[in-house]
Amino acid sequence: MNWFYIFLDPNTQWILMGSMLLGLSSGVIGSFAYLRKQSLMGDALSHAALPGVCVAFMITGTKSIFFFLIGAIIAGILATVSISYITRHSRIKQDSALGIILTVFFGVGIVLLTQIQHSNSGNQSGLDKFLFGHAASMVQSDVYTIAGISVLLVSLSFLFFKEFKLLSFDSGFAKGIGLPVVLLDQFIMLLIVMAVVIGIQAVGVVLMAALLITPAVAARYWTEKLHVMVIVAGLFGALSGFIGTVVSTMANNLPTGPLIVLSATIIFVISIVFAPNRGMVAKIRLRHSARNDYKKTFTNQIVKEKSL
Repeated sequence: MNWFYIFLDPNTQWILMGSMLLGLSSGVIGSFAYLRKQSLMGDALSHAALPGVCVAFMITGTKSIFFFLIGAIIAGILATVSISYITRHSRIKQDSALGIILTVFFGVGIVLLTQIQHSNSGNQSGLDKFLFGHAASMVQSDVYTIAGISVLLVSLSFLFFKEFKLLSFDSGFAKGIGLPVVLLDQFIMLLIVMAVVIGIQAVGVVLMAALLITPAVAARYWTEKLHVMVIVAGLFGALSGFIGTVVSTMANNLPTGPLIVLSATIIFVISIVFAPNRGMVAKIRLRHSARNDYKKTFTNQIVKEKSL
């Protein structure tokens, strides 16, 4: 009965809807980042979004996801351009460039965040909640914004599915047939930044990268087909948002964002163990079956030799 009353609460309904939409879009976008071996890029962009959010608040003085989105997009573009410039004009590899940009931007964000907290509006800003998320602060307008951006992200992912697929598996071939590889690469980064921004309020800057990648990695264990993987990743993300929000609502003093990430991690562990073809149980069964077949073949061979 308690479960039923939880879903009747309007505030819980908005938080639940926002978290599920966030998980859905994050899983879909994160699939392409994971396949392109750019899992750390999501982490870098999520940390790079923090100074953009802080600057947007300092300019506008309001906690608006729309203005945060603009600030985070500018910061994300600056971060991706910096990473690209470092890797192309130096001997530093991409993973090192990602680490450098991640720490520099996050450090700048923490400095700006501290400055805001010590300003006149610091007590009312509550921007420190954006580090680890504060889903309970979401209101109807925030959910509408998250819903609109989530629909846009999922729609663009399926609209450019073929281009993203080629870019993920064979960027050389994509460039050879005339696709604007560099432009598409920046476009994917822009989508990741948008997913990060709408997730900052619920999950936070620090944990947002996990929500981008974990559902995608879990979905990879269940299928060999990309379109199925993208759909399953989105469903896993939405399920993580649902479970995390419900558990947070039923328990006292438990944050929603970390619980959403923990829910995604549990789904990932279940996928590792019980996935039909790639899971640990399936592999143990396969090895056991192969061992039995070998023993049976070896026994039959011995019986045949003795009969001769």
